[in-house]
Amino acid sequence: MDFTPIISLLIEKLRYLLPLAILVAIMKSAWFKGAVGEFIVNLSAKLFLDKQTYHLIKNVTLPTDDGSTQIDHVIVSKYGVFVVETKNLKGWIFGSANQKMWTQKIFKHSNQFQNPLHQNHKHVKTLEALLELAGHKIFSVVVFVGDSTFKTEMPENVTYGSGYIRYIKSKNQIVLAEPEVEEITRKIESGRLRPSFKTNREHVKHVKTIVADKVNSKTCLKCGSEMALREAKQGQNTGKKFWGCSNFPKCKFVINIT
Repeated sequence: MDFTPIISLLIEKLRYLLPLAILVAIMKSAWFKGAVGEFIVNLSAKLFLDKQTYHLIKNVTLPTDDGSTQIDHVIVSKYGVFVVETKNLKGWIFGSANQKMWTQKIFKHSNQFQNPLHQNHKHVKTLEALLELAGHKIFSVVVFVGDSTFKTEMPENVTYGSGYIRYIKSKNQIVLAEPEVEEITRKIESGRLRPSFKTNREHVKHVKTIVADKVNSKTCLKCGSEMALREAKQGQNTGKKFWGCSNFPKCKFVINIT
């Protein structure tokens, strides 16, 4: 029997299915979700913030003593400097200002992630040092995009969607003169690492090193118990390995392996 027609048909189908599979994989990746989140924040800033008053600087990577830190958006204005951290997550979000870890819950699956306010704190401090700026002139803002819902009361600087615009506009006391705004913008532009694939790759490598150091310590950052290597058995992360606290279910701290 001649299987040539069948093989030709399969090859023809694969020509269309393979690019589709690649596209789906990209759309599900953390990189793509992050890019979408940043695009939404960028678009909102351009549409709802006066360009003459608010100066948007995107994807700012700054050198630090231990490597680098990457800031999604910095908005400079006479009302202060706003440091914006973007999170593209879905599900229910639980957290408070002082908690070290927050929780994302999707149906029966729970995942813990670093308090984004704590994450943004390093960004703020790095900018304070670079700009020699007083703390009351710089504001930390966290904005969630995607299909997520806050299930606990959040601080006013943790917002959803375009809510971060309302927070920024709520700061209406002038704290910087126009020459200071121009100087701050110049310092950020000149102090940042040049945006490039290499810069991003080096920063990702630095972040992975930090995560690896946490894992290698084999100690839970939440309760101090030993960490154990596990594999997700259900949900969207089925089959993926992660480090989980051995004190589970009393402690649900995890470190995802990416």
